[in-house]
Amino acid sequence: MTAPHALPVEPAAARDKRVATTPTPADLALTVRDRRSGRGAQRQRWWANGSAVATAWFNALSATFPRGEGFFIDSVRACREGAPPQLEAEIRDFIKQEVNHTREHLAFNRAAVEAGYDLTGIEAHIEKMLSLTRGRPAVVNCAATMALEHWTALFANQLLSRPDHLAGAEQSVADMWRWHAIEEIEHKGVAFDTYLHAARGWPALRRWWLRSLMMVLVSKNFLYHRVLDTLDLLAQDGITGWQARRMVAAYLLWQPGFLRRIFPAWLAYFKPGFHPWDHDDRALIAAAERELGPATA
Repeated sequence: MTAPHALPVEPAAARDKRVATTPTPADLALTVRDRRSGRGAQRQRWWANGSAVATAWFNALSATFPRGEGFFIDSVRACREGAPPQLEAEIRDFIKQEVNHTREHLAFNRAAVEAGYDLTGIEAHIEKMLSLTRGRPAVVNCAATMALEHWTALFANQLLSRPDHLAGAEQSVADMWRWHAIEEIEHKGVAFDTYLHAARGWPALRRWWLRSLMMVLVSKNFLYHRVLDTLDLLAQDGITGWQARRMVAAYLLWQPGFLRRIFPAWLAYFKPGFHPWDHDDRALIAAAERELGPATA
C-alpha cells in the first residue's frame, strides 16, 4: 500500500473544529490501573473452566498482545504531533495502559509455556504480520491500529457484558482479562481520534476508504491467524483434524459465540461517520470495577 499524495490541506480553524467535535465523551478520563495477576501461582493447563478450546482461544489471543500492543503504541505515537490537549493526554494514558497490558500478558504467556504450551509458532505469525508494517506511512499503520483496537473493544464488551465467557475460569486469570477489557473499552476511541487528527487534511471519502480497507485486511489476517493459532494449541493437547475444527467453529459461532455476537458491531465500523463512541458502554466499566475492587493508579 502506498501513501496518498498531494493531499488537500484544510484551514487550521476547520481542522480544530473537526477534532473538537469528535464523539468521544468530553468527560472521558482514562485511568491507568496497575494490576498484577497470578504471580507465583501454579495454573491449570486448561484454566478456562476445564475447556481445551476456550483455553486455546484465550492463550492464542494473549500470545499476540505483547508485540501487538508495542505496535499500537508506536503507531499512535507516530501520529500525535500537533494533537489537541485532550487527545494528547489520552494518548499518554493509552500508552501507559498498553505498557501495563504488555507486562501482564508477558507473565500470562510465561505461565502458558510453563503449563506445557509452545508459543513459538504464534510468535512467528506475529513477526510475519509486523514485518508488513515496516516502512509503511504512519497514517496507514494508525489505520491498522484503530481497526485492531475496534476488535479488542468488541471482545472487551463481550467479556464484561456476558459473564459466561469467563465462567468457571481460575479467578486470578479471569480478573486479569476483565481488567484488560475495562481499559480496552475506556481507550477504544484513542487510535480512532488519532487517525482523524493525522488525516484531518484529507477529504472525508479518503479517510473512510482507508479505514474501511484496513479493517477488511486486518480482519482477514487477524481471524485467519487466530484460528490457526488456536488449532495449533489444541493440537498440542492431542485434539486435531475435524474434531478440533468443529470445536473452534462451535466456540466462535455458537456458544459462547464470540464472532456471532460481535458481527453487527463489527459491521457498523464501515458506516460513514462511524465512531467507536457512538455506543457508550462505560456502564460496563463501572460494574466490572465494583467486582474487581480498587487498583493502584
